[in-house]
Amino acid sequence: MKLASDYKLGIIGGGQLARMSAYQAYRYGIQVGAITSASGNDPMEQVTPHIFRGGVSDFDTLKKLADWADVVTLENEFLDGEVLQQIQEQTGTPIYPTPASFKKIENKRIEKDTFRNAGIPVARYMVIQEPDDLSKAGAKFGWPYILKSSKGGYDGYGNASVSSAEEAAKAFSKLGGTAGKEIIAEERVDFVKELAVITARNKFGMVTYPCVETIQENHICKTVIAPARIPKALREQACELARAATEAINGIGLFAFEFFLTEDNQILLNESAPRPHNSGHYTIEGCKVSQFENHVRTVTGLPPAPAPMLAPAAVMINLLGKVTGKAVLQLNGDIRDYEHAHVHVYGKSDSRKGRKMGHITLTGQNQEELLEKAAYLEQQIIL
Repeated sequence: MKLASDYKLGIIGGGQLARMSAYQAYRYGIQVGAITSASGNDPMEQVTPHIFRGGVSDFDTLKKLADWADVVTLENEFLDGEVLQQIQEQTGTPIYPTPASFKKIENKRIEKDTFRNAGIPVARYMVIQEPDDLSKAGAKFGWPYILKSSKGGYDGYGNASVSSAEEAAKAFSKLGGTAGKEIIAEERVDFVKELAVITARNKFGMVTYPCVETIQENHICKTVIAPARIPKALREQACELARAATEAINGIGLFAFEFFLTEDNQILLNESAPRPHNSGHYTIEGCKVSQFENHVRTVTGLPPAPAPMLAPAAVMINLLGKVTGKAVLQLNGDIRDYEHAHVHVYGKSDSRKGRKMGHITLTGQNQEELLEKAAYLEQQIIL
């Protein structure tokens, strides 16, 4: 467990997740480099001089980062596992999660195959191999069901709810099915809550964060409530499933798992992310060790640290863009009115309606009071 003063961590991606991981790497004296877009406006541009512009899918840029770094990790999953493996083999630089782990979850069909084969409950699904399969999916799952692009979807992009064969055909084309993209159909789950659990794992062991409740608005995570407002036994069951999922891919690094809780208390794994996650932002103030610190620790070979909550309750609300144009932070209220309110702004140069521009976290004793305070404060902040 040694880190030299010139130890270098490379992050594939230049957004807010990379930025918040970099903050923690600097605490350990680690140098951080990142791949950013050609625009030069990514949040990571503000926090490190070691910038590799070119985009996360550019092979030469990926190789330059890996040649520079002692270890490479991910900020997003919009990558190709085979490319990651080639980069690792050509440079000798380890990548975490490993390419082998990444390949087990790199698209939604492979991901569901991996977890189903490991005995982890998932919603029923099938691959749409031809247009006639759209009606077969309706017969199998009932209408409506969900169509998803196997690769690249996030925050409501890359999926569609379809209620008829006509809607399904239009969505299949829009999602790229007629252009050769792999599309899966998934049974629509009537859930009562959406849950999330984060794990951090390497050879020294695994740490599991509390099971939280997530609330979506227009397919974007708006609110996170920790711990989830469900019986303790169900929270523990979700944590057990998250640990099993991490083991199933032999994961090294930080992983997030999103679940559906059904009316009959069944927990189904919906999606995974091999990186820090929006559902874990509350851990910065809400837990002894944040998800971002354990991200850095696990990929650099340090033991993951236990991360109990520091208060009985925490609430995080995303600050979504309310205007379109240059980002300007406007505070209409005074957050000093609330002792344990913490505002984070991501440093994005441009705002647009619905874009994740920052978040606010409150910690305390009572979840309902925190929710009310957080909702009020969110209305006072314009980005």
